Amino acid sequence: MTRALVLFAHPCAESFSAALHGQVVERLQKRGWEVDDCDLNAEGFSPILTAEERRGYHEEASNTDPVASYVARLQRAEALVLVFPVWNFGFPAVLKGFFDRVFLPGVSFNLEDGKVRPNLQHIRKLAAVTTYGGTRTRAFLAGDPPRKVVTRAVWHVCRPQKMRYLALYDMNRATDAQRASFLSRVDQEMEMF
Repeated sequence: MTRALVLFAHPCAESFSAALHGQVVERLQKRGWEVDDCDLNAEGFSPILTAEERRGYHEEASNTDPVASYVARLQRAEALVLVFPVWNFGFPAVLKGFFDRVFLPGVSFNLEDGKVRPNLQHIRKLAAVTTYGGTRTRAFLAGDPPRKVVTRAVWHVCRPQKMRYLALYDMNRATDAQRASFLSRVDQEMEMF
């Protein structure tokens, strides 16, 4: 049985992101996966990296103490699925804060002679399911930071065997049919994931 950590980052239960999140969780559970459904907003995860946490960032013996339960969940995962909207060409603060506070030295990477070495290689599958308010062209012209972070930085610390980045662009003008089509695509991708 595959263990998946699904990180969901949207505050509104009626959002399209919530529908995508529900689709991901439902499909993986139907496949018999063990799903750790982590709704960061509902769980009250604080995205703020405190001064004390930053000062102790490189102290591997204690840097995980403030977020130990989240570190344990990440370390148990064999698959990681991120479900989030892109806001202002970036992640919602709660997800960015999760990366800042949980993807720590000794957790997601090791520093060896100043070089980052991957430490989440037990995560064999990585996926992102997201929406952009603007077009793909606008995201491209802005450098598409979320795509790069997932497909480069998060990919680097995991080195997964399978990686998917599923995005619905131009969400601000998406029709019901386009949203339904994307939900169907997400369902199919999670069936094959």
